[in-house]
Amino acid sequence: MSETGGNEDQGGRAPAVTLKPGREKPVRQRHPWVYSGAIRRIPKEFADGDIVPVTDARGAWLAWGYLNRRSQIQVRLLSWDPDEVINDAFWRNRLAQAIRARCDVAGRDTDVYRLVHAESDYLPGLTVDRYADYLVLQAGALGIDRRKAMLTGHLQELTGCAGVLERSDMVQRKQEGLGEASGLLAGDAPPSQVEVQENGLRFLVDLAGGQKTGFYADQRANRARVAAYCHGKEILNVFSYTGAFGVYALARGATHVTNIDASIPALELGEENLRLNGFDPDAQSESLAGDAFQILRDWRAAGGPHFDVIILDPPKFATSKRSVDRALRGYKDINLLAMGLLRPGGVLATFSCSGLIDAALFQKVIFGAAIDARRSVQILEWLHQGADHPVAVTFPEGQYLKGLVCRVV
Repeated sequence: MSETGGNEDQGGRAPAVTLKPGREKPVRQRHPWVYSGAIRRIPKEFADGDIVPVTDARGAWLAWGYLNRRSQIQVRLLSWDPDEVINDAFWRNRLAQAIRARCDVAGRDTDVYRLVHAESDYLPGLTVDRYADYLVLQAGALGIDRRKAMLTGHLQELTGCAGVLERSDMVQRKQEGLGEASGLLAGDAPPSQVEVQENGLRFLVDLAGGQKTGFYADQRANRARVAAYCHGKEILNVFSYTGAFGVYALARGATHVTNIDASIPALELGEENLRLNGFDPDAQSESLAGDAFQILRDWRAAGGPHFDVIILDPPKFATSKRSVDRALRGYKDINLLAMGLLRPGGVLATFSCSGLIDAALFQKVIFGAAIDARRSVQILEWLHQGADHPVAVTFPEGQYLKGLVCRVV
């Protein structure tokens, strides 16, 4: 089917993906996902990746979206306007809208941020992060993967970037029937390390080999908030990656930072980031490579060391519904261990980026850890992802990052 859109007959006579009776409410409420269980019929002439019309069981128009029979989410919705034409100009306008929305984030002291946030920017499956003069694109859906060359061209034109790198190595690619894809899409290849600024602090980022797209820009505001508690304090930064929380802490007057991560290259880059900002990693920090759970467990058994502020920013523990219970146990365990290593009145900044665990459930986990640790815990702040990671009100799943700043007494 051609990628056109509104010139189709919407009276139910033209071929359309048809929903089962009573399954149209989420679509009418503009949720962007149509699951396989809601679909009654997909015309044979539609190819996976095509832009297709969606109707209710009676043939009444609902939306446009792109199709993928191999995915549990068989249609990802793009437009609820029957007259919308899904063409080259449509994609360019959607990208331009997302880019304009970042004007309040981008500035002289920040050039690393999320440029396109998938469903919450009304471009399901497309993620784009900006790193100074380079963009990193992730195609998390077949409909985006088929169009990434066209999208890359628009991104170059709209941003004036030097190059666009692909890092489509996410687990959801497998769920879409796609393999991993990485490499240069257009322009110049980035250097092995790209220097970026965030709130005036400097960081080196490995775009090709780093976690996610190289850096965790969703924590920008949270790093600044947590740093406000760090003046004159000893800090433990667990799951530190390349040490951004530690850099912020020292910039706000922390006396010492201990970084723990499983990756030696990440810790080494973290030390480079300290030097880049004028700090001495030998005098002002310590880097420990290993399993964070085991290190904290060993410290608890040995009776110390203890810290004034502990930051827990672990990777996603819950990657599927089947893994939620195990993830909850992991979150409880690591928080319980951390509470036992805080000095009286110490501050615990704890996060979860597992979208399958909402803020209320995460707070219950911290409650359980506090009870088992026999500590009194006060919540000082609730934290979440930054403004460059917006959440469409019709897509609550876009709210994935949650955090608590707690006083442990």
